[in-house]
Amino acid sequence: MGVFLARRFLYMVLMLFLVSIVSFIIINLPPGDFMDSYIARLQSSGTEIDLATIDALRKNYGLDKPVFAQYVLWFSGLFVGDFGWSFDYSEPVSKLIGERVVLTVVISLVTLIFTYAVAIPIGVISATRQYSFVDYLFTFLGFIGLATPNFLLALLLMFFAFQFFGATVGGLFSMQYANAPWSMAKVIDMLRHLWIPVIVLGTAGTAGIIRVMRACLLDELRKAYVMTARSKGLKEGRVIVKYPVRIAINPIISTIGWLLPQIISGAAIVSVVLSLPTVGSLLLRALRTQDMYLAGSMIMLLSFLTIIGTLVSDILLAVVDPRIRLGG
Repeated sequence: MGVFLARRFLYMVLMLFLVSIVSFIIINLPPGDFMDSYIARLQSSGTEIDLATIDALRKNYGLDKPVFAQYVLWFSGLFVGDFGWSFDYSEPVSKLIGERVVLTVVISLVTLIFTYAVAIPIGVISATRQYSFVDYLFTFLGFIGLATPNFLLALLLMFFAFQFFGATVGGLFSMQYANAPWSMAKVIDMLRHLWIPVIVLGTAGTAGIIRVMRACLLDELRKAYVMTARSKGLKEGRVIVKYPVRIAINPIISTIGWLLPQIISGAAIVSVVLSLPTVGSLLLRALRTQDMYLAGSMIMLLSFLTIIGTLVSDILLAVVDPRIRLGG
């Protein structure tokens, strides 16, 4: 295990270094830079800005330097926790990410718990009652969940809530708590609003895991070791849970590492629709305005979460399935 972890740590450092280079290059591929986007926004609003001010701002932000020099300046700061300066917000990137990452992690973790707590039992029930009414019902709902984009579900939820209940479901806090300091009352208010983004973000993932769990478990139920366990007189519930479910769940566990960054990055449009103060909407705006240090730091965070999540998936697989061994 020690050798495995050491090797994975070296791979992680190398992968993050390569991701930083590729992401910085891609962010700078569109023509122009942040100042060009900033000037275009000012001109569209009827505000003029002189060339001397533009040159001074470009020099102040370091945009007059070559792209390689900008990358070295940004990447060297990552080792000391300095993610650079956000041009658009005029604040340190670390402060902007820190303000939103806690709420993003809370939403993501609750969504993951909701997804697995709902999908795995339903997948088991659907597989053990193949071609029954329950199986057809869950299959139909699963296809609906897979076919419905998350942002469309968010829009429908907002429409029906306002149309029939006169309620606004956007946001993560009530108006009186939006800018208030943290307190128990604010936490309770957040929990009251949390179920809406959790359902919206977790629907597609839940539907997909149901289909995977059902297919994998059906494949395992037809194998000889299940028939042998039944012939020994074991109870049906014990046969299913102890043997085939533990093996059928492997493909689901192996994808845990992808889900957290997928929820964070894939929730950008949903965050905009529901007015959620999460990392997704911050990343979307940074990419649109070419705020390269903010966008690059966000991509590095998502890459780090992907690598760590994949490591956690590998360790969980070894715990769940004794046939898998790490190391060597």
